[in-house]
Amino acid sequence: MHRRTKEEEKMKHLASLGILASTVLLAATPVLADTVFLSTQLRPIAEATVVREELLKGVQNPVDYVVEEPPQFAVRMEAERQAGTHTISLVGALHGELSPLADKDGLEPLDDVAKTLASKGMPQPLLDLGKLGKSSQQYIPWMQATYVMAARKDALQYLPQGADVNKLTYDQLIEWGKKMQEATGQPQIGFPAGPKGLMSRFFQGYFYPSFTGGVVRPFQSADAAAGWEKLKELWAVVNPNSTNYDFMQEPLLAGEVMVAWDHVARLKEAISSEPDQYVVFPAPAGPKGRGYMPVVAGLAVPKGAPDKAGAIAVIEHLTMLDTQLLTAQKVGFFPTLDAKLPSDIDPGVGLLAAAVNATQTAPDALISLLPVGLGDKGGEFNKVYMDSFQRIILQNEAVGDVLKAQGATLAKLMADTKAPCWAPDAKSDGACPVE
Repeated sequence: MHRRTKEEEKMKHLASLGILASTVLLAATPVLADTVFLSTQLRPIAEATVVREELLKGVQNPVDYVVEEPPQFAVRMEAERQAGTHTISLVGALHGELSPLADKDGLEPLDDVAKTLASKGMPQPLLDLGKLGKSSQQYIPWMQATYVMAARKDALQYLPQGADVNKLTYDQLIEWGKKMQEATGQPQIGFPAGPKGLMSRFFQGYFYPSFTGGVVRPFQSADAAAGWEKLKELWAVVNPNSTNYDFMQEPLLAGEVMVAWDHVARLKEAISSEPDQYVVFPAPAGPKGRGYMPVVAGLAVPKGAPDKAGAIAVIEHLTMLDTQLLTAQKVGFFPTLDAKLPSDIDPGVGLLAAAVNATQTAPDALISLLPVGLGDKGGEFNKVYMDSFQRIILQNEAVGDVLKAQGATLAKLMADTKAPCWAPDAKSDGACPVE
């Protein structure tokens, strides 16, 4: 009995030594903390999975890719700034979402990274955009995109005589919609006007610039009123399920619509699945030109980032040519490096890229930048346009009355945020006025 107890004590002692040795080894081995990467871009589950499993593959330090809706992104970044407690090392967001961080001197300068990328072929005008009006580089352009239209090839037989899909006008789109509806018995044009759709960008980047030449200043102008009347004509041949659509690739694939407008990344699945069945082309032109919204997403390092070195390593990885091309292939956002897409790239991505180029080089192209300077009020800005759409188009309220009421809301919002005008509106001293 006594001998057995001594054996047990011996084993217990050896075990304790083993535990102690393991503890010492663990303490001596450095544990790499994840580099937290917070992004407003590539939020859908499929896209976020591509980022985690493919686009970030090869980064040495573990990366925790976290997605956030833009309004919550602004709130979270401001909360960390005010608290002085930083958990986020890298942010990925749109130009207009990064601007408020730079305005509060909340971003680390990235001049060395920018200099290296300039030598690798990143266009200087794009890099200059990333300075956000400051002398130092505030963000590194990560990827770019825009919004285009796509149509099934069997819709082309209904195009109005003499119409060219690459040079469409709103009148021709309406006529096209009427012909498709007459032939099929159903409205065949679709827009992403659902709860998570990007319809607000249609108004800010396409509709308003095309009919008024601006976005904020002419919000309640006679030109705007005429534009809304034209949109009523168009909506008469738009699939009413558009108010439920978030991504237009889904109704295109399901055969619910033949023609659609959306962000290139939200059309990619349909175009890539049947590239020989689609044409992709610029949005239509109005009296003031062919409005379009270039979308530039950037990578920035917040001041106080717990892992600045890890963040810069991720930036360098995501701006490598191979990663940029993989990004285009997988999620439909195009390189910021001046790189030609390879000939063997997904044919659907090739179609989208050609439509983006046709949009950018159109002789009547009218650039409308993403909103800048609104801080965490971007959602309220979008709501002005979506509420106007709801009231004028869906509820058939008088155009003038709605524009007057919503114009007052917009004017107060601009005054509260003190956001100056951005293109295509003429520059302003102070808050952009609603004229």
